[in-house]
Amino acid sequence: MGRACDHPCVNGPQTFCRSACAHCLRPQASCLCALARPTAHRTEVLVLQHPQEQRQAKNSVALLRLSLANCEVVVGERFSPGALQVLLQRPGRDTRLLYPDVPAAPAPSGVGIGTVTATTTAAPVRLVVLDATWRKSLQMLLEHPNLAALPRLSLDAPLPTRYRSIRAARRHDQVSTLEATVQALAILEGPSFDAAPLLDAFGHFVAGVAARQRPKMSSGPA
Repeated sequence: MGRACDHPCVNGPQTFCRSACAHCLRPQASCLCALARPTAHRTEVLVLQHPQEQRQAKNSVALLRLSLANCEVVVGERFSPGALQVLLQRPGRDTRLLYPDVPAAPAPSGVGIGTVTATTTAAPVRLVVLDATWRKSLQMLLEHPNLAALPRLSLDAPLPTRYRSIRAARRHDQVSTLEATVQALAILEGPSFDAAPLLDAFGHFVAGVAARQRPKMSSGPA
């Protein structure tokens, strides 16, 4: 029988795993611990992860959590207003939502989207990231007015993603949650934030997932 995986940084329904690594919570065959790259950062990161993403072998948040000391992952699809407000706000920090300004869920008026930088924030930032498919993330935003009301940080020109080889995207500018988060941290923290080692490790993660997918894709009737 499998055992329940639990971790203080991950909040949500317990997932039953066989031979799971106690640290990264992945099956031993796809353990991520060797890929973790401790990356210094000042910004708090809160990832609201859709439950479906928690079960995805190609999800990038596990590697992000292992590499960022100040990264909290909370699993859930719907949150009560009170519980969500407690998650979003921290004394002495400005909260920003990493999400583009889209017609279906426009950014709050009067807030300059994408203009937050290391020099424009008087207080340290708590960055909120939605880890879900495009449709699910939009649904989470529309169903939670607390989220929709947050000032936003947008990646105006995301760097090319390495993720496309293992996961299809609905929008041409979509990137993985890990890539989006480290790009946002680079905007917020400037040259002091070195994302290169973590992005290089993410490239190895993608290559490993692609290699494991290949036999499944090539298998079939002879």
